[in-house]
Amino acid sequence: MTGDKFKLSDFVSKDGGHVTSGDNNKGKIIGEGNIGNQHKTQIKNMLYVDGLKHNLLSISQLWDKGFKIEFNKNCCLTSEAMSDKVVHIGKRIGNIYMLNVKHASFHELSYLVSKIDDSWLWHRRDAHINMHHLNHLVRKVLVIGLPKLKYEKNKLCEACQKGKQVKNSFQIKNVVSTTKPLELLHIDLFGPSRTMSLGGNYYGLVIVDDYSRFTWTLFLKTKKRSF
Repeated sequence: MTGDKFKLSDFVSKDGGHVTSGDNNKGKIIGEGNIGNQHKTQIKNMLYVDGLKHNLLSISQLWDKGFKIEFNKNCCLTSEAMSDKVVHIGKRIGNIYMLNVKHASFHELSYLVSKIDDSWLWHRRDAHINMHHLNHLVRKVLVIGLPKLKYEKNKLCEACQKGKQVKNSFQIKNVVSTTKPLELLHIDLFGPSRTMSLGGNYYGLVIVDDYSRFTWTLFLKTKKRSF
């Protein structure tokens, strides 16, 4: 039943009595029609109830019309009882399962079906290895359990794309932007170096004053040393 007359096709006015809702309020049945068209699965004999704020579907009446209803955590599926062909998919929103009647065709709802691409799944499992190398591993049987698939680079891997991004270097400035010493300091902490210094240090701290270009170099045993 619905409270929106414009959703119905083949509308016929009728005095069909009243419908009582859960809070004992009654709505008058003004007419009857169908939702959908000949190119989509129709929901027939929809009642037009005056003042109804929501569109409602009766599960028991869908069963009586030859449909099979299945509910899970995320959605409900309405299928033809004889062929198991899915004709409606209702998505769970909060504690209510809602059906978009404008997209009632199963083919139009195919975007809700997720399909795992095994080739890209193994690309992620093998530390985002290049597809050419994956084909080499399969061809030479170098990895036990690696499925014999055709690994094609037919799309971009988002993780690989982000990992290979590089930063643009800073442009060289020909003028000094500071006006006095110690206004701006450039500090770099490097290490641990492979070779220990004569004082037994592995880290170095370099401080450069932007205005005078005066440089301090301090050698550190660890990064935890305080000054």
